[in-house]
Amino acid sequence: MERRFFSGAIKGKNLLYLKDSQATTVPTANVGFVLLENFSLPAFTQALDTLVTANLLQAELFATHTFSLDGAEVVSDLGIVIRPDRDLQTTPLESLQLLVICGGLRTPLRMSPALVALLKKAAERGIALAGLWNGAWFLGRAGLLEGYRCAIHPEHRPALAEAVKNSQVTSESYMVDRDRYTAASPNGAFYMVLDWIGNLHGKALVDGIVDILAFEASRFKRVDPKLHFKMTAPLREVVKLMEANLEEPLDLVQLCTYVDRSRRQIERLFRDQLGTSPLRYYLELRLTEGRRLLQHSSLTIVEVALACGFVSSSHFSKCYASYFGHSPSKEKRLNN
Repeated sequence: MERRFFSGAIKGKNLLYLKDSQATTVPTANVGFVLLENFSLPAFTQALDTLVTANLLQAELFATHTFSLDGAEVVSDLGIVIRPDRDLQTTPLESLQLLVICGGLRTPLRMSPALVALLKKAAERGIALAGLWNGAWFLGRAGLLEGYRCAIHPEHRPALAEAVKNSQVTSESYMVDRDRYTAASPNGAFYMVLDWIGNLHGKALVDGIVDILAFEASRFKRVDPKLHFKMTAPLREVVKLMEANLEEPLDLVQLCTYVDRSRRQIERLFRDQLGTSPLRYYLELRLTEGRRLLQHSSLTIVEVALACGFVSSSHFSKCYASYFGHSPSKEKRLNN
């Protein structure tokens, strides 16, 4: 049987269930979080959850480590105490790919000589540096944002602008400029880390993470490290029609008629914006729903096939096996 692979638009939704040649083995990347006094716990957990979810989709992509200035416990802005792995003096910089400074609304803008030394050493070693909430201020005071664009919470923009004369302090929720990653909010922390992950592992993994953690945003938006691209209105309407008509699929003529576009226009929109054809996208959408039904319902294979618009269970099984590498009967029933 010829093996088929999900297109980029749908691959992310199924990445957790593709345990074969569609996934590649890569070295684990280490991420360090420096937790400052009264750091923003929501921003930290958003960043951490993004990395943990990536590991759920593809095992052992990332390892995370927490540090404090002196190795002691740190109280977050919500009053929850975090016990770090170690202090700055014993931080193994040579193993890190990303170092994140976690600040917060009430984090004092007070620079530690040990932190300055750590950040400069990390920059010299080519480690990507990041700041959450007012974390950019600490990067700036260490002289590591000169000539960079950055993001910081509005309360701390004046302080950063005063501390770093040659950086562009933006009003964005997050900013990526070369190897500097800064976020002004918890939501910004999510997209900041997502951007870093995308640079390392590509769009499919990013789509998979967004589909789990921000599925509403993922339906018609492609999160790209350089460009936030939204589907055009006609394509968005076609995708909505497809999603609403899985049991009785519409043919391409019907889809074109509903959105008042020609077949050629629709095919070009799918090719240019989703990197696939309308028919393939529709098939992969139905197979994805089939996988969900098999895992999370008690429907039989025949019932699942009909619910996903396949004329026979044999056709469904053949298509399913070609994409997932195993037949529907071998799928794990997670509701049992």
